[in-house]
Amino acid sequence: MTRAESQERNRARILAAAHDEFAERGFRDVKIDDIAERAGLTRGAVYSNFPGKRALFFSVLADAYDVGRGGGLRGEEGAGPLLDEGRDGRPQGEEGAGGLVGEGRGGSRPGAEPRGGDVGWVLGAVARAWLDDPVPAGAMAVWREVVPQVQGEEGSRLAFAELMTLYATLLGLAMERLDGRPGRRMVRPATAALTLLQGASQRAALAAHPATRSRTVSAAREEEDVVRACERLARLDPGPAPLFPVLTLKPYSVDAPWAPPPAVDALRGDPLALDGDGLVVFLGLRRLSALEDVVRAAPAALPITLVAVMSDPGEHGPLARFALARMGAHLRAAVPAGGWPDVRIVCDESGRVAAAAGLPSVDDMTETAVRVSGGRLVRRADGRGAGYALASEHAEYADSSGPARHTDPPEDAGVPVPARQAEAPARSEPSGPSGHTRQPAVNPVDPRDSMSAPGPKRGDERRKGESAWP
Repeated sequence: MTRAESQERNRARILAAAHDEFAERGFRDVKIDDIAERAGLTRGAVYSNFPGKRALFFSVLADAYDVGRGGGLRGEEGAGPLLDEGRDGRPQGEEGAGGLVGEGRGGSRPGAEPRGGDVGWVLGAVARAWLDDPVPAGAMAVWREVVPQVQGEEGSRLAFAELMTLYATLLGLAMERLDGRPGRRMVRPATAALTLLQGASQRAALAAHPATRSRTVSAAREEEDVVRACERLARLDPGPAPLFPVLTLKPYSVDAPWAPPPAVDALRGDPLALDGDGLVVFLGLRRLSALEDVVRAAPAALPITLVAVMSDPGEHGPLARFALARMGAHLRAAVPAGGWPDVRIVCDESGRVAAAAGLPSVDDMTETAVRVSGGRLVRRADGRGAGYALASEHAEYADSSGPARHTDPPEDAGVPVPARQAEAPARSEPSGPSGHTRQPAVNPVDPRDSMSAPGPKRGDERRKGESAWP
């Protein structure tokens, strides 16, 4: 056995031991020495793999989803499945236990089709997947600790809030693609549904009896009420989002090679090649909400990759992997392949993808975007609104004969569009009876840069039955 294999084996043993300790005794009462003893390793071996107990706790959650998606080291000696029981006490995978992906209590399944054009079924299916979640199903004591540990440190709290905003953005964009009605914005209804589900799952975790994992009849009825409430939230029409001044940030031309390392799609869990043409947006964990601005501004023909970077990869990296993998599990159970937003997401814990783009130092507030063409970096923007600036620039060039892009405000009602650094406010012109404003072009585009052919605006595309994933 090589040293790398030995380290991976020890890591799996530590994760399995930590899962059992946290599930049996709770986060507060578990010591690192207890985990080391249970894993049959030394205290130093634990710290050589994890910087602390909170990082280990978040890693347990992330690894649980990696195992559920076919990763991890399930089955190797000493590793064991991290989530080995369903809500009724039977092993995951047995009839009726309810797995991570597949048929839930209400029959939600990957590839389900909308009924009668109403996308309320998407929110209902997400709700069932959320409430059938294998983490609270197999380890209610672990789930009970998620919110307290996330709230226990400012960085984790703010990062998790942004991750939930990202979840709502992806879910809302998927619903818009499936709904097919131009101009309808559904990120805010998705946000309301996820807020309801977060409260419902936390309440269930707090109320669960430690001696049993089985649901009572009353609990099952309450969950069905939550599902029905989520379905009805799809009809919510909160009206147009308030408009705020948009300050422009000027991208600039660059000429540098682009040779990113191999990556993994954080939602799908599949290997991902990043060397193709498109827009790559680097966002710190406290700036993930900026993705919606990028998607709204970009034309449909421009591939977008979000690379999540962070100040504390040892602790917040596993938290981000857990949240992203959980999003993917829920979306697979509710959204057909053709409805997925065409955005790829990479969790760059090592910082290698950022370094390949010339970002040797990143943090939770990072915002940088680069455009890739022909294996080289050709345009770049740095600072708040960087992805929006490059996406708007590309859309303006691709549709220079038509009206300006980004005529609809972002869904982030009540939250100003990020100020663009070092520039004066752009003038706004009326764009029609809706009261939305049209922003002028960010800046002239370098004609030497190659661009893709004109295409429809990404926020308005409605392609049913067509896979949006490469």
